[in-house]
Amino acid sequence: RSNPRRQGCAMDAVLGQVEQLPALLAVSRSALVRDWDSLTLDRALEWSRYFQHLYDRFRARPQLREAVGRRLRRSQPYPLLGFPTLGRCPQLLGLALLENRALPPAACHRLLRSLLQPPGAGSGADPRGLGLLARRKAAACLLAAEAQLLLSRLREERQEVGEAAGQLPWLCGALEQLPEPRAFQVVAAALALLKQGCGAGDTDRDGSSLDGNQGSADGDGCAAGLLLSWLLGSQERFSAFCLCLPCSHLAFLAGHYSQLSTSYLDLLTCWGSRLLYDPLQGRWVKSCLDKAELSWEELRERFSCLCQGSTLLKEQTQAALKLLRTQDGDFRVCGLSVWTDLLMEI
Repeated sequence: RSNPRRQGCAMDAVLGQVEQLPALLAVSRSALVRDWDSLTLDRALEWSRYFQHLYDRFRARPQLREAVGRRLRRSQPYPLLGFPTLGRCPQLLGLALLENRALPPAACHRLLRSLLQPPGAGSGADPRGLGLLARRKAAACLLAAEAQLLLSRLREERQEVGEAAGQLPWLCGALEQLPEPRAFQVVAAALALLKQGCGAGDTDRDGSSLDGNQGSADGDGCAAGLLLSWLLGSQERFSAFCLCLPCSHLAFLAGHYSQLSTSYLDLLTCWGSRLLYDPLQGRWVKSCLDKAELSWEELRERFSCLCQGSTLLKEQTQAALKLLRTQDGDFRVCGLSVWTDLLMEI
């Protein structure tokens, strides 16, 4: 009788520790690290390795993964963190600290020594270390450069051709030269760049550029329309795109492009309708394991990300789920409708 109680208390303690992960990552990016000494840095690195250890322990246990994911989704101010973040925590922390100029020289040198340790050089050594951080940073920079180059070529094509219909064949040909996952990543990065360059501080309510550069705003809108036309022109392509990207990236894009958010919700609806409830396991399972569709945990994570986006996107997502629940019989009991269970979870 006491053993389950002790296990429950231990799990509560672990979940309480998991709640500190958003704060750890937030502090690593802030000016507060200016007060860190080598001992403080070592403690932070130990915490990151502990979170990675939890990932290794729990990743094959769905119920524990769910519990950790739920606790992370409750955390603020980074609600889009999920269970996979635990596995990347040493890299995320190391990269944030390396890019933070407030980190004192002594702590920075300590960090570099830790990252440069060869495999097996100590209990805290990471066999991937600085090399992995460098590769990830280089890959991110290269992706941004590829996206910027694609947008520049689209603008040049617009000046030469003069209409979107003439640009689409060129775009299709250019993207077909890339491997499919890379093409999706470049398109997603380009769409994100367009919104970062045309944020609320750069445009007026009517969409006009505040500096009077209406032509540039029109060009960006045309480029976004072309990218979305290519992306949404094939259901198979769009499905592969959504499976390729992290749910947080998709939620960001859905929050800025209504055409994409509608198609994404339709796709999630299709995937969710294929789940079946297994009364023996007490959970929703895939109807066909060989199909490239989402599990219950992945589906819930994606809907959760959408609900943690903009107010408009959250309302749109919740309205879609409520309509689906109504069409499914408006059940309010677990296990009868996947949409009921999603609403209760989210």
